[in-house]
Amino acid sequence: MSDIEIKVRNGVQTIRLTRVDKKNAMTGAMYDTAREALLAAEHNDEIAVHVFLGSDGVFCAGNDMGDFMKRAASAPPKPGERISAPSGEFIRCLPTITRPMIAAVDGLAVGIGVTLLLHCDLILATPAASFRAPFVNLGIIQEAGSSVIGPHRLGYNNAFELLVLGAPWDAARAKEAGLINWVVPAAELEAKAVALAHELVGKPREALMAARRMLRGDPSAIKAAIEQETQIYTSLFQSQEAKEAFQSFIEKRKPDFAKARAAAK
Repeated sequence: MSDIEIKVRNGVQTIRLTRVDKKNAMTGAMYDTAREALLAAEHNDEIAVHVFLGSDGVFCAGNDMGDFMKRAASAPPKPGERISAPSGEFIRCLPTITRPMIAAVDGLAVGIGVTLLLHCDLILATPAASFRAPFVNLGIIQEAGSSVIGPHRLGYNNAFELLVLGAPWDAARAKEAGLINWVVPAAELEAKAVALAHELVGKPREALMAARRMLRGDPSAIKAAIEQETQIYTSLFQSQEAKEAFQSFIEKRKPDFAKARAAAK
């Protein structure tokens, strides 16, 4: 079971995270299901728009730490090799998607739940939405080409605040910074997101796709950033500081980075 519900109706593909008991934390199977749905739509003229949804007041709590660490430990990459993992392949597909993507965020959006939004074209959030990208806190770096898209969409200072400082943003701050378009009541969130999708579906398809392509520009810089981020991310993941960060997260304690640095000498 992938814990993702895929539905196609009237030109709109909804990708809903349904792993509510784990706050929609992403597993390898979930990444695969989402990627396959996005890529399949590239060859399906009946799908014009994607809508990402959460469930029961949660959008996405990031990676499932247990699943992520298990997969990382089972196949540690060699220096310089292309890292192939469900999360990485999902991220790699994002800049290749030609259909508009809309996200409707309620509750937690953490890690990939934030960096995914940087690839979306329209984003709605409820007043209860919260956005966190604690990559550096875990001893690693930002992902999904956000090194390039973040400063471009948010400005350097806002991108640094979100992605490096790891500051938690509420919906008002996210809107002020340009991460989201609208703050709407929870009861209206999904209906408004789907209505926006249908509005796009009703537009001339060729013009819609061309306008999006021109606004987004050449995706090669984003693709290159993804590969560079992945290599740095993987190298840092092997560091003593990252190991301490992840272990302390699992043990629910404050990390001791000074001790980790001393152990690395």
